[in-house]
Amino acid sequence: MTQYRVWEYQPSSNTLELNQVERPTLGENQILVANKAIGINPVDWKFIHANPLNWEEGHVPGVDGAGEIIQVGANVDPKLVGRRVAYHAALKRHGSFAEMTPLYPERVMMIPDGMSFELAAALPCPMLTAWQAFEKIPHNSNRRVLIAGLGAVNKILCQILVAAGFQVDALSASLSSEQAQLMGIHHVYRTQSELPHGYMAIFDAAGEQSAASLVPLLKANGHIISILGRISIPIDPAFTRTISYHEIALGALHDFGDNEDWQTLMQNGETLMTNIVSDQLKVEEPVSFAFEQMPQALKHSEESKQKTVVSLPATLKC
Repeated sequence: MTQYRVWEYQPSSNTLELNQVERPTLGENQILVANKAIGINPVDWKFIHANPLNWEEGHVPGVDGAGEIIQVGANVDPKLVGRRVAYHAALKRHGSFAEMTPLYPERVMMIPDGMSFELAAALPCPMLTAWQAFEKIPHNSNRRVLIAGLGAVNKILCQILVAAGFQVDALSASLSSEQAQLMGIHHVYRTQSELPHGYMAIFDAAGEQSAASLVPLLKANGHIISILGRISIPIDPAFTRTISYHEIALGALHDFGDNEDWQTLMQNGETLMTNIVSDQLKVEEPVSFAFEQMPQALKHSEESKQKTVVSLPATLKC
């Protein structure tokens, strides 16, 4: 295949256009992945609408994908060809909304046997973000922690925390008791006014204002982890409760992380995917659209808040 299909960004209309382009030239340290499924995340449609990075015409969006390695650069082990991988791509580079995506081998996860490309493509952004959040706190079992908001990230994070021995409460207006029991949640609070004090850590996914309002519920030396946004100014005076403030930005690792950071994160991601296959970690199956239906898939993700993927034909010849 000398040409392949991509969804290219059109900044004049903040839309995507399906086009054919020349097969990418591979760097000596890169791999080429033939995508079999593409994960849709909120960051995708948010950036398409607002274009905060000033993408030029022809940029290929998309951060999550899964497929097969079909080519490797001169400095990459040729035994990788044919391996099934999932990945999280950088927002500043051409991404996953394409039939093929150039990547770096230390930034992909090997997909375990028994996991479909569709499920693998749905995982990288929420799963790896959840793991980064988990790693922000000391791993002291039986300590009380609170999760505020139960989107895709926090549903995974909750189960990781429970498996590590934490007592997890949740702040959610919509989580059912059956869902809470399935995830091992100790208690579900419907409004912030019901929440007790004394948490060792609080994980917030609603934004700076929400996270800041929850800080008073922490114990001394507690941790507030902002999964969306960050608290810009500490809430407590200096040298009082000495709260630790954390921010999560998976995409920033592309700019500031080194190969060791990526290899460690990918290894942890592979372990989590293995736990999903063995049903130790439970995730929802995504809703799937055809590659030609990318605009509909983005709209479905935005309006339904369901995990959404785009599937590519298994017969694609690369």
